[in-house]
Amino acid sequence: MTVLVLTCAEDVTADMVVSALHDAGVPVVRLDPADLPGQAALSAEYVKGDFHGYLSADGGRVVSMSGLRSIWIRRPGEPGAHALEQSAWLTAESTQALYGTLYCTGVRWMNHPVAAVQARCKPWQLRVAHRSGFAVPPTLITTFPQVAREFAMEHRDLVVKSVSGAHPSDPPMALPTTRIEPDADFAEVGAGPTLLQQRVPKRADIRLTCVGDELFAARKASDPDQVDGRFTDKGGSWAPAEVPSRIAQAVRAYMSLAQLAYGAFDFAEDGDGTWWFLECNQGGQFGFVQLETGQPIAGAVAAWLALRTAG
Repeated sequence: MTVLVLTCAEDVTADMVVSALHDAGVPVVRLDPADLPGQAALSAEYVKGDFHGYLSADGGRVVSMSGLRSIWIRRPGEPGAHALEQSAWLTAESTQALYGTLYCTGVRWMNHPVAAVQARCKPWQLRVAHRSGFAVPPTLITTFPQVAREFAMEHRDLVVKSVSGAHPSDPPMALPTTRIEPDADFAEVGAGPTLLQQRVPKRADIRLTCVGDELFAARKASDPDQVDGRFTDKGGSWAPAEVPSRIAQAVRAYMSLAQLAYGAFDFAEDGDGTWWFLECNQGGQFGFVQLETGQPIAGAVAAWLALRTAG
């Protein structure tokens, strides 16, 4: 039984898991959907109620879809992106063909594409986080300038964030979380949805990686005035951290509601030790955490993928 890994050619995080699977003697096929059609190929047959499917990747290796035990979606390219003659039509056809046939296999996904699409939506994340029992900073998403002004006057110390994440430029730009004053001019809010959130004066950043039932938390000290730790060298290194029981319970509730097998949670720890939910990246990388903390996250992902049982 084979593990199928859908990711791009250069993905160090995937490399770590593939290596762990090889060490465990678990067959692996790695495929970049961008290579379909071309370097990757597929065939699916539906006759008299039976389904038979095949994939070719990894230099021509053919694997039966009935022989898959699990599928891990890490950082896949867009189907058709490497074709000699690219088109929106080819991308749509290749996407339907690949994922449509893989849905027929009934195997374990990390994470299932349908659940992943919903899980990427930050407004939906905030609602699920509340329902799961996390502490969530007061947040507003609006295109009404007056509503933004009123929110700013009530909560005073605010940051503005991207609703969707990275800017869709080529290459994509990372948009830092930025602190704004309550008397800022909110007139431009009407030009596009704006996410405002009460700033958490944090003493540490927390990254919690959930793999199935396993939780790996890491903590990095932070300057209380720091807003976005991705764009500064200040603070310490990542170190393993204990997971409070309340957080563990909330994480498992979130994962169940979101129907996820993997999630990378980001929290801001305030001066009282409260972990404030910021987001959950359903495809977040963990390599940097494992390298700094020694936590066996890649091994946990490989073990989950290697299981033969469903669910």
